[in-house]
Amino acid sequence: MLIAGVAAAILSLAVIIVIEFMSHSFQPRQILAAIFGLLFGLGIGHLLVSGVDSFSIEIMQRYYAIIKPLIYHISGFAAMMFFLINNEDITFLDKIVPVKESDADVQIPYKILDTSVIIDGRIADICDTGFLEGILVIPNFVLNELQMIADSADSIKRNRGRRGLDILNKMQKDQSIMVKISDIDFKDIPEVDSKLVQLAKVMKAKVITNDFNLNKVAEFHGVDVLNINELSNSLKPIVLPGEEMRVLLLKEGKDSNQAIGYLDDGTMVVVENGRKRINDEVEVTVTSVLQTTAGRMIFTRLKED
Repeated sequence: MLIAGVAAAILSLAVIIVIEFMSHSFQPRQILAAIFGLLFGLGIGHLLVSGVDSFSIEIMQRYYAIIKPLIYHISGFAAMMFFLINNEDITFLDKIVPVKESDADVQIPYKILDTSVIIDGRIADICDTGFLEGILVIPNFVLNELQMIADSADSIKRNRGRRGLDILNKMQKDQSIMVKISDIDFKDIPEVDSKLVQLAKVMKAKVITNDFNLNKVAEFHGVDVLNINELSNSLKPIVLPGEEMRVLLLKEGKDSNQAIGYLDDGTMVVVENGRKRINDEVEVTVTSVLQTTAGRMIFTRLKED
């Protein structure tokens, strides 16, 4: 009795461990599909065994004790695996456990980087903040263009290209940023911008750029665009007419009496009657704000005026 009790306890513990493992490793729909498959397979196995019983072949009767459990095992296991693998396609299970959207059905948010935004470098800082989700895609034809710029005889272009390659290396080493190199190319399309638009259509992706012309072409083709310059402009602080600020006047303005200064975020400040105060830090009063595609311009006048 003691041995039987210990054996029963061990068996119960083993069943509990198996159930606990399955509940964490498999979804309820998968477990239910496996159970239905096993029962269906055992039913098929029973029919096969009944068929074997009807034959009076000597060799079958001799190995009947082996053939019977083998038939049950094969038919039950095969049906269980079939139901488990195809659980999402078995419609009657929807009434019991609705099918969950699998990871394969979820559209991965791809974002394709163009050459200008890589060279710009701010994309790496934006990724560090966690505001961009999904996978950043670097097409091979963009890498080739970047390498050509890095190998340019022009020192300015060469430095810009090398800066872009350094930015990419930094992003690839960052474990929090998912970067994918795409080998997809369109040999019949010579322009890189047109290739980017076509790749975005194929991958159902968005294009991240600083290029105004690419921005317009992509929008014309129905491709979503994330423009870093537009993001930067939207993050600049809003100022209203009548507000006061201090600004360092750096150069002459377009008109004869104007001077130009810049805020810390790069916003241009035009100061009326400020030419005589160039190289001075002055207090100004905002008169108007002009939003353009190139950025925001703040028009002011000297507070003393």
